[in-house]
Amino acid sequence: MPERLDYAALLAGHTAVLEMINSGDAGLPVLNQLLRVAQRSIGAVGMVFVEYSPTGGRIVAASGATRWTVGRPVSTAEPVIGNLLTGPRTQKLRVDALPADLANQLIGRGMRQMLTARAEISGLTVGSLHALFAETDIGYDAEQRVVLTYLAACIAHLYGDQTGLPMHGDGPVVAALADGLAIIDQDTFVRLWNPAAERITGRPAAQLLNRPLPFPVPPSGQVIDHRLPDGRWIKITSGELSGTSAHRVVTFRDVTDQHRRIPDHDLFVAVTSHELRTPVTVIKGYGDTLSDHWDSLSEPQRRQAARVIGQRADELARLVDRLLAATNEAGTVGDAPVVPFDFGEALRTAAANLPADLRHRLLLDLPVDLPKALGDRASLATMLTELATNAGKYSEPGTPVEISARADRRVVSFRVSDRGIGIRPEHVERAFERFWQGESGDRRRYPGAGLGLYLVRRIVERQNGWVSLRPREGGGTVAEVRLPRG
Repeated sequence: MPERLDYAALLAGHTAVLEMINSGDAGLPVLNQLLRVAQRSIGAVGMVFVEYSPTGGRIVAASGATRWTVGRPVSTAEPVIGNLLTGPRTQKLRVDALPADLANQLIGRGMRQMLTARAEISGLTVGSLHALFAETDIGYDAEQRVVLTYLAACIAHLYGDQTGLPMHGDGPVVAALADGLAIIDQDTFVRLWNPAAERITGRPAAQLLNRPLPFPVPPSGQVIDHRLPDGRWIKITSGELSGTSAHRVVTFRDVTDQHRRIPDHDLFVAVTSHELRTPVTVIKGYGDTLSDHWDSLSEPQRRQAARVIGQRADELARLVDRLLAATNEAGTVGDAPVVPFDFGEALRTAAANLPADLRHRLLLDLPVDLPKALGDRASLATMLTELATNAGKYSEPGTPVEISARADRRVVSFRVSDRGIGIRPEHVERAFERFWQGESGDRRRYPGAGLGLYLVRRIVERQNGWVSLRPREGGGTVAEVRLPRG
């Protein structure tokens, strides 16, 4: 710990943040810069920001000794996490109070104490800021709490702007001015009704104050869609109001346009019909050529046709596997029992079985002494294939695709890196959504079903691991999978 808090670093760093915002930066780059500012000014060894949505939390930004945690899910069902979300806004606790797997990983890296502050808007928690320290007694507790609370409020302001944040899912309501917000008592009578609520529902506050809420309230932390009498749809979420158990916050937004879009089923049919048509057409074309012109073809031509048919058949098989798994929401993807397996050997085997055009581009950095991983060995090939195929697709033909692996005392990991078009910071979480593919033009330039990363995340998280994407310095993308050590 420094002898005193570095307020000069805080002011200089915050000035840099303001300059970034004034230059047009937003979202994840600004959030990461704020974490670096916090780490320097309060003497932490690492900072983490957890973003919450109705379905749970996820670490979307980290700095210093905790950068490896990005992408890790955080269960709000854990009692200690629930206390962080409902107790005092700023808290101090020992790392060993966290869920065992995360606590062991942090303690294994020398972190033993944590300060945390919630980022809130109108009583709603959008995220939590965590400072990790090596010392058990972190010293200047009061000053650090003030700084951490201030920076958490700055982050909440970023969410209020709704520019590039939230990073994953719909998230909680992050701007009372943009979304409808009501505070209700235990009898669901309205105690507060903001201007956006009037605009969305057409019901002024004078009509609703001290009267029952005019639509259903979902259980805390859950989301429902509700159709208003005029035919419009709203998405509703609710949560406990901090500091009281008698009042709840209900937020809602107009999602009528979403209900007018192509339903998932129709989107699935449209995407799959397009993606299946290409390999089937190629296989049929080359098959007909071999059948109708066998005698007029040279031996090299026949071999080339057979090779293309084999490659396209492999592509078709992988696509069918992805489509079947993606439509099986309660399915068995990654549900095999987790057992220790040879991590390095499994990666080398999976790399050797990649499509030939991709194998020629690989640069492998797989140490021979990698420890075992705890998971489902068979699914590792699926993870690597999806990530390597993405890397190849979004980079120039012939450019290298790098696969590397590392281990520490708690986890084993592998990375797939490319020098392609890269991923925009605001897309690093959306890329894991089903059927999502960047800009609309990406589907035309880079064909695919938009299912690969969605499946990888499902598989990895069912094995108590996590996966993340990030832009690569100098251009390109890095995808990283982390699994528990065996």
